[in-house]
Amino acid sequence: MSRENYRTVVQLRHPRHREIVTGVSVLALLLTLGTGYLLGKGTPGDRATAPVIPGAAPDPAPESMQDELAMLRTRNEVDRAALEMVRSELAQQKLQIAELEEGIQFYRGLMAPGEIGQGLSLRPIELVPAGIDRRYAFRLVAQQEARKHSTLEGELYAELIGTENGERKVYPLSSLSDDLASSVIRLRFKYFQPVEDELTLPAGFQPETISVIASATKPRDMEAREQFPWNPQEKFTNVGT
Repeated sequence: MSRENYRTVVQLRHPRHREIVTGVSVLALLLTLGTGYLLGKGTPGDRATAPVIPGAAPDPAPESMQDELAMLRTRNEVDRAALEMVRSELAQQKLQIAELEEGIQFYRGLMAPGEIGQGLSLRPIELVPAGIDRRYAFRLVAQQEARKHSTLEGELYAELIGTENGERKVYPLSSLSDDLASSVIRLRFKYFQPVEDELTLPAGFQPETISVIASATKPRDMEAREQFPWNPQEKFTNVGT
């Protein structure tokens, strides 16, 4: 047998060859897993939604917030209207109380007058527009102030003073009224007597004052004279009704 038929092959191996191969394989595996993780995680801008916290209440929808705001506005308007209604009712009640107190003072004055206030007197005339141009309703009240009342008998005369065509003009109240038959009004009362009617102002006449004279012959001779300004108001008081 020839020696040429045999060839000796010598392989050189590093003493830690197996460990090195194993380490490289593990490193390659880690690199692969890491790359896959990074690719799967993505960037913050690539995430479509924020993470959901368990137990947290979802954000209200815009429609629900608008409905709630509209409801609050409506409730505020209702509260404001109710407040205005209460204020109006309180104002009316205060006005009614003031009118009642005026009536009480009127009757107290009749029943318990002072020393100076005893006798025949006149309350200021009341004038209220009658709803027709230059037409007014009026009320005159003659009253007897006394500690002991007896029936009073007498008469009353009233006239309207003003200007017409630049000159002073005087009209008896009866000439401007449809119901007063005479310029002299008969008086007969124990406590008070109202005189109520309507008058129509002549065209071109500008009223200024109303002059009233009341006189009595019973229970004794008495007289009261007053001159009241022409001052219409919205409504009559509760005095002398």
